[in-house]
Amino acid sequence: MRLSKIDLNLFVVFEAVYKTRNLTRAAEMLFITQPAVSNALARMRKTFDDQLFVSTSAGMVPTPVSENIIERVREALLLLDSSTHAGELFDPASSERTFRLSMNDLTEALLLPALEEVLQRLAPGIRIESYFTTRREVPEALASGAVNLAIDAPLLDDPYLEQEPLSRDRYACMLRQDHPFSKKKLTIDDYLGFGHIHVSSRRQGPGLVDAELNKLGLRRSIQTRVQHYLVAPLIAMRTDLVLTAPLTLLQRYDARILELPFDLPNLESHCYWHRSVTGDPAHRWLREQIGGLMREANA
Repeated sequence: MRLSKIDLNLFVVFEAVYKTRNLTRAAEMLFITQPAVSNALARMRKTFDDQLFVSTSAGMVPTPVSENIIERVREALLLLDSSTHAGELFDPASSERTFRLSMNDLTEALLLPALEEVLQRLAPGIRIESYFTTRREVPEALASGAVNLAIDAPLLDDPYLEQEPLSRDRYACMLRQDHPFSKKKLTIDDYLGFGHIHVSSRRQGPGLVDAELNKLGLRRSIQTRVQHYLVAPLIAMRTDLVLTAPLTLLQRYDARILELPFDLPNLESHCYWHRSVTGDPAHRWLREQIGGLMREANA
């Protein structure tokens, strides 16, 4: 198969069908008609002498051939996209790039206000879009370009991703200033005697705090379970419930902060990106800004 005989746009369609598992949604994503997608897929099937996708009640299921080539196709498309910028002398002040970031609500609160302040001063034309992408979906989102940078715990292991440590934070316990508990130091019995606020995007299951307590044969009483970190301190400020959370967040409130009476692993954040955009000067510049701001926030 000679590359000169292949329409490279077919690979764009191929990636869209792989991502959406649906011809109509692929067409909508590419702003073309559904027959155009069908025609492109037919041409690719002929080129590869394979069905590539099989129509089922669950959508267009990739064949083994599609699974074997998808990562290389995505990397090639990202390289082509980044190469359009590689020859540019990147100037933050005049750039009009849009960057899509994946992070949770806590990282948004700690990073985005400071980042937007920097951008407004140095790169007013750069636009930021922030989404939450599940850890399982991050590698594919970075590979497809749906996300340009992801900030997450150092738990992602993918050969196509690059990563850089950003920050490390420790956990502490937050109580409102006039909380009935008046001692300056917590014992484990004191801690277990409180009603607790637990932050988790999942409907059920233990978090880090409970997993560590379980190792000690202990269990705390969770009175309230919320989805987002930013609402949890507001509840603690108006009730006798206590919150265990990263210190950088707790220090933003006029509250009492006490050391935990047991050990917890630190909260670490890493920045992830697809290796094909490592050399993109705009991408590199943004990574440097984010890295500096995150380290400053946790200093």
